[in-house]
Amino acid sequence: MTSIELWGWPILLAVLGAVFGSFIATLAIRWPEGRSVARGRSACDSCEAPLRAAELVPVLSFLFQRGRCRHCHAMIPPSHWLTELVGLAIGLVAGLIAPGLDGVAGAVFGWLLLALAALDLAAFWLPNSLNLALAGTGLLAGTLGLTPGLIERVAGGVLGFAVLWMVAWGYQRLRGRQGLGGGDPKLFGAIGCWLGWPALAMVLLAASLIGLAAVLGMRSAGRQVRATDRLPFGIMLAAGAWAVWIGQQLEPPPSPPQVLVVTGMATH
Repeated sequence: MTSIELWGWPILLAVLGAVFGSFIATLAIRWPEGRSVARGRSACDSCEAPLRAAELVPVLSFLFQRGRCRHCHAMIPPSHWLTELVGLAIGLVAGLIAPGLDGVAGAVFGWLLLALAALDLAAFWLPNSLNLALAGTGLLAGTLGLTPGLIERVAGGVLGFAVLWMVAWGYQRLRGRQGLGGGDPKLFGAIGCWLGWPALAMVLLAASLIGLAAVLGMRSAGRQVRATDRLPFGIMLAAGAWAVWIGQQLEPPPSPPQVLVVTGMATH
């Protein structure tokens, strides 16, 4: 493999990731407010001044403008360029560890997870349409022959949704209040459509550890965390799923079975 072939996929996916990250950042701001991100020219969210092409370059525009709108000088939310960087990193990592179609599929998986995580952070919202898109692309990847197989993915979708739905139902019956958002079981099921049912336990473990680390971090920063406080569990599921996908790609392929040939020697 030439150096161009080796680095072509990571660079291409990184650039696409920065572009998608910019779109996702805008989506997380406007969609919960009922504003369209697909119509009209891009504009400043503070003064609504139309933005030129030079002001729309992911990450670089933020740096050159020192984080402020050049028209009204309002501060651009740091979440915007951070989302662009995460989108870039997702594409780069996917292209490095899984060149070709596997890397493209992994990048799509990561970008959809990023969109869901951004919306959960901004508005505690995991839209059905995005969860459906995540599940549908996962099943499509299975039909294209990517690992895991389609049967494991379908089983993962059903099992993932059922497990968290039962947890949410049981918590509400026991405590008399909602413990999980309605989108979390759907997101977990969609993740199962990508990673297959055997990976679900690891995703749930990773998400729980990330959530525990977040709570400990908030407490160490002096913030009081009560049992009734809401935490965006979708972010933790998304981060855990992406980490498990990386682990799957880094696993060595199974060795072919070794056949031991025994030869006999005839004596005369």
